[in-house]
Amino acid sequence: MSRMLLAAGAGLARCVSPALAHDSWISKGGYRNTVGEWCCGDNDCNSPAQVATNGTGWVVDGGAFVPYDEATPSPDGKLWICRRPDKTRRCVFGPPPGS
Repeated sequence: MSRMLLAAGAGLARCVSPALAHDSWISKGGYRNTVGEWCCGDNDCNSPAQVATNGTGWVVDGGAFVPYDEATPSPDGKLWICRRPDKTRRCVFGPPPGS
């Protein structure tokens, strides 16, 4: 049990501290979501393999819907979703709608 708590604490510390965050454009940019959480980086964020649009957002991997207004502009033009350990979305970066 104490090992699990230690591992969980280490994972949170890695995301909370910008000095310890992952080495990616997301962490280097110091991005935070609307509630102030660090978006983090490579190990917490991924670019989905399947992305479709429906006029108001993206449909990811055949099912999950991500509204355009939830996204911060993505410097590389890709859709990126950063997730918390419970797999809920922490941050979303995406290309401008219609691009």
